[in-house]
Amino acid sequence: MIVVFGSLNADFVFECEHAPEEGVTTRADAFRLEAGGKGANQAAAAARDGAEVAMVGAVGRDGMADRLLGALVEAGVDVDAVARVEAPTGCASIVVERSGANRIVVAGGANDAARAEMIPEALLARASHLVLQMECPTEEVVAAIARARAAGVRVVLNLAPALPLPVEALKACDVLVVNETEAAALAERLGCGDDAPALRGALGIDVIRTLGADGLEAAFGETIHRLPAREIVAVDTTAAGDCFVGVFVAARDRGADVATALERATAASALACATRGCQSSLPSREATDAFLAR
Repeated sequence: MIVVFGSLNADFVFECEHAPEEGVTTRADAFRLEAGGKGANQAAAAARDGAEVAMVGAVGRDGMADRLLGALVEAGVDVDAVARVEAPTGCASIVVERSGANRIVVAGGANDAARAEMIPEALLARASHLVLQMECPTEEVVAAIARARAAGVRVVLNLAPALPLPVEALKACDVLVVNETEAAALAERLGCGDDAPALRGALGIDVIRTLGADGLEAAFGETIHRLPAREIVAVDTTAAGDCFVGVFVAARDRGADVATALERATAASALACATRGCQSSLPSREATDAFLAR
């Protein structure tokens, strides 16, 4: 099974032709309120791809929390370890342009109260992977990595946003997932190149660098994988990266080799780009199977 320690956010999504420039007010074409947060998105993506998933994090005691937890339950995620705290549920403002590009501002809220100690020992005892992002306090991400390592659980870290996690904590992970911006920021800290092989050489762990429309490159051991992006008309890229992470880990949890897992995750994230929404855009296992069979 997979344990996800991370954020749950209410996403306030504004669709418009172009994101506003400084000092300019833009009228949105449409608005929607959705369940989101990198942690919750990745948990939902893995569950929809058929994995057994438990979510660990924190929400408030407001109506937004009920909406977020309900969406995860509907996706098949166990939310028993999500705490209710005396803080507003986290939220994000997302501007989606007609091209599918997006700009996001996040307010942590209850996510700032998430603690690594909230992860039940019973879950770690059963887990194959712990999945982490950087929308919870950095020190708690570090502590969660340490707990997983002590329990013999593989750690997959999506360094998003690209906050300065201690290098020793990075080296304690098994797989690092970054996009181009995150890779460049990390490479500057490490004093190395920003491609996957260079980052792997600096950290000694496996690295996936997603490249948007150009696909991905990944360095696993001595093997370099390069996959093109699937051809699809993108309408909303908001949860595509989270979809990739969740489906990749779900495939690995089932025993798929790295190449197969990368191909599956690439296909699923393309399907997510072709549908408007955050968690609502994440494909089912059957949809991804059908897409791969074409």
